[in-house]
Amino acid sequence: MTSYAPLLEAAWLYQADQVCPEDLPMTAAQALAIGMDTPALCELAGLSRYADPRDIRDTFEQALQELGIKLPERQVARRYALRRLAARFTAGEVDLAELASDEWSETEVETAEEHEFVALLPPCACCIEYTLGLDEAAWEAQLQVAARALVSHPTVGPRL
Repeated sequence: MTSYAPLLEAAWLYQADQVCPEDLPMTAAQALAIGMDTPALCELAGLSRYADPRDIRDTFEQALQELGIKLPERQVARRYALRRLAARFTAGEVDLAELASDEWSETEVETAEEHEFVALLPPCACCIEYTLGLDEAAWEAQLQVAARALVSHPTVGPRL
């Protein structure tokens, strides 16, 4: 069965804790609309976005299993989510304050590009000037360079 790219990407982001469970029923509905069909996928598409998140997660995992989509290892998925964050930043979809989070400090980076990008991410928005010692424009410029380098060297992710 051919894979639906947004469903495959959702699986990777799900494993990286970067997808909201309430968005998964719509992703399932869209997969059904293009012809993918399994019992769990139908069940997931029929769930309300306000359903119990545990039910959504369980049904999503069952749908992936029925479709033959394997969840990646958590650390590999985190590295993909990091690269996706860099891509969204370079596209102007993420602002500087959204990048400031200690969420990424625990990610096991493997490439020089991943390391450079993570090293520039401060633990919180209020710590930007204290932890970086730079002005915001200089930080953004360095971050743009690191993000573009990371995006241009994809090493992990779903085969879309």
